[in-house]
Amino acid sequence: MKSSQRIKTLLLFCICTLAFLTTKAQNLEKEIDEIVSSMYTLEEPGISILVAKDGKPLYRKAFGKANLELDVPLKPENVFEIGSITKQFTAVAILMLQEQGKLQIEDEITKYIPDYPTNGKKITIHHLLNHTSGIKSYTGMDSFMKSARTDMTPTELIDVFKNEPMDFDPGEEFRYNNSGYILLGYIIEVITGDTYENFIEKNIFEKIGMNSSYYGSMSELIKNRASGYKPEGDNYLNADYLSLTLPYAAGSLMSTVDDLLKWQNAISANTFIKRTSLEKAINGSKLNNGEEINYGYGWGKVNIQGAKGYAHSGGIFGYTTNGIFLEDENVYVIGLTNCTCKNVGEITMKVAATVIGKPIPDKKDAIALSVDEAKKWVGAYEFKDNVIRHIMLKEGKLFSLREGENSREFEIYPMKDGSYIFDDGTISYNFSMTDDGKRQTVFKTADESFTGKGIDKAPPAERKTISVSPDILKGYVGKYELQPNFIIDITVEGNSIYAMATGQPKFEIFAETETLFFLKVVPAEITFNKSDTGTIDSLTLNQGGRKMPAKRIE
Repeated sequence: MKSSQRIKTLLLFCICTLAFLTTKAQNLEKEIDEIVSSMYTLEEPGISILVAKDGKPLYRKAFGKANLELDVPLKPENVFEIGSITKQFTAVAILMLQEQGKLQIEDEITKYIPDYPTNGKKITIHHLLNHTSGIKSYTGMDSFMKSARTDMTPTELIDVFKNEPMDFDPGEEFRYNNSGYILLGYIIEVITGDTYENFIEKNIFEKIGMNSSYYGSMSELIKNRASGYKPEGDNYLNADYLSLTLPYAAGSLMSTVDDLLKWQNAISANTFIKRTSLEKAINGSKLNNGEEINYGYGWGKVNIQGAKGYAHSGGIFGYTTNGIFLEDENVYVIGLTNCTCKNVGEITMKVAATVIGKPIPDKKDAIALSVDEAKKWVGAYEFKDNVIRHIMLKEGKLFSLREGENSREFEIYPMKDGSYIFDDGTISYNFSMTDDGKRQTVFKTADESFTGKGIDKAPPAERKTISVSPDILKGYVGKYELQPNFIIDITVEGNSIYAMATGQPKFEIFAETETLFFLKVVPAEITFNKSDTGTIDSLTLNQGGRKMPAKRIE
């Protein structure tokens, strides 16, 4: 009887445990559904997304359309161009060859490409892998869009950029660079005597059964290929044609969420390279001066709600992608989209945070705050390195402004836990009073936190705007190419002028002079540049300390 009772108790425990786990899984599925469906609707280009825990899928769905013209819904089996996630495969291929004794990452590239003009500089494979070579990125050159439809061999592609002046000396700066990965692909071909395409397919795809992954082609029939799109105002257009010989080892691969889980599982299991090699690829690297950068070889370090891991995104004509792996939690999130129109990185980050039980706060959950409570925290705060941030109260709402060039106000939202978050939920303030009654705050980002002491200082004066006649504004209307597949579209409505960047909402810009405009939603400026004939032929975007020219293409 006692044995029978124990069996019944054990059975009841198992049933209760199963019910609990089932409910937990259903709740998680609902939470992820809400995150993804908030951005991707059923009637637009969409997303295929997979979440895995301990190497096994726990969420796998697709939202939106694989083909708008044929009204075909997306499914997880759809094949997407993965863009720069390709760089992971190229980097691992290089590390495989190093482990085989066929190269060393500290080798100079002229050992394998003797006629490459290095201008007397020592450029190594390491510099190519972590984007510190200083070589001109060919996708940022004016000629790139003109040749987007032209098939090229790797050597023809290298000829496009090899004689361009270098941007900086090797190892001095980090600047994301597709040319470096073109050279890496060619080095793989020189060493192996095979094509990059064949090497990846034979040594990676076939080895782990990535049967729905390909070196991309615009002419071959690829089962379950999702069509690529780009936004045009409130509508969509078919993506511009791009010969997939051009992204080559920097971005030409195609895959599915299922195959990319196989890839991540193989990386975690050290199937292709040893853990010591992987450590170099995922843990960032350093510049010549010892400054650490987040990018290693084909991956960049990430920190999501305190969980550390590595990730990479991709963007190519008609597609955007992002994959995140959190190491201690053993969680992988991969999102593949068929439009250059929305922020897939934001989605995958929010999903990853939710899966590990540390959801990113959402401003929709903000609480009401009395004016008296809000007033307590108004004022200036001084952080290390003389950084000053101002908290201001306007119409019952709190705003944050950091002093400096192109500073702007960001609304901050009060949460139940006492924090005040910014729009994306990953940055926050925690205010408090010291024992002697002075204001202080802790400013938190995904990676760090900083303490600021309350000081007496008035906020900077708001930027003044002027009126510019509609006739002059109309001369600025057009499309300006900041980089391949990233366009700033300038439009005019009445007396107002707007800027809309690829994949982003339309924002009004405000005139400080006849040619200098600034945005209020982000700390950025746009200057319209005149040609010798007096027409507007380009603009310059000043943001984040960088001045980026954009040529007018329409």
